[in-house]
Amino acid sequence: MTYFKTALVRYSLLAVALVLGGCSHHDKADTGADAGGTTLPPDVLYAKGVSEVQSQNYDKAVTDFDSVEENYPYSSWATHAQLLAGYAQYKQQNYDDAISALNRFIALHPENQDIAYAYYLKALCYYEQIDDVQRDQTATFESIQTLNDVITRFPDSAYARDARIKLRLAYNRLAGHEMVIGRFYEKQHLYAAAVGRYQNVINSYQTTTYTAEALERLVECYLDLGLTVPAQQAASVLGYNYPGSPWYEAAYDKLKAHHLVPAPSGPDQSGAAAPASHGLF
Repeated sequence: MTYFKTALVRYSLLAVALVLGGCSHHDKADTGADAGGTTLPPDVLYAKGVSEVQSQNYDKAVTDFDSVEENYPYSSWATHAQLLAGYAQYKQQNYDDAISALNRFIALHPENQDIAYAYYLKALCYYEQIDDVQRDQTATFESIQTLNDVITRFPDSAYARDARIKLRLAYNRLAGHEMVIGRFYEKQHLYAAAVGRYQNVINSYQTTTYTAEALERLVECYLDLGLTVPAQQAASVLGYNYPGSPWYEAAYDKLKAHHLVPAPSGPDQSGAAAPASHGLF
């Protein structure tokens, strides 16, 4: 989305306006110094970094931005350079270095006009490290925390709107991880452990795409444990919230196989209602 690069565009225009016509005699410099070994002025160094970003030479851009910060730490160019150094590191997928640069920018410039962008970019660094559901989810937890920071601090910004979308996806990933572990326990006949995982999905991640499956698998586990009333109650919740889903049909069939489908007159003694799709509500 174009608003991700708002700061880059603004800072690029700033660099061009101040440096255009004044940097031609430095065009051979690649290391932050001119031919005589003198450190380039901050505006020229900064403009070089912006040019490298635009050319997608992110490693060279980081070198230029770092040189600005090291040689002119109290200049306004150093402030801009910190943020764009974080951006360049992010584009290289050097997420730890990007987070370090962004944390420094956030700590030193909490009132900067691009502070929302800095928080959002930091959140992206964690979000893009989210691995598949079968692996450790530390990055997912970090992503959720930083995305919530964006939403809480800048609720009306474009960054917050996108953060809300990514937050739902992150929660979905955590729910999927719980389901992977729950299915494993269930296959190993460790039903009590599986129940704990499925219940966590229902209680903590109830707005994700895994809730219906978690309820159906609760029915399976409760039936295997001989706990018929909890099985019927889980099926009732499933039927109320997901009456047309295949997971509800599967739960109904399992109850029917155990002769636990309520009579057509309505709920059984446990209070569990039968599937509406079968005309038993």
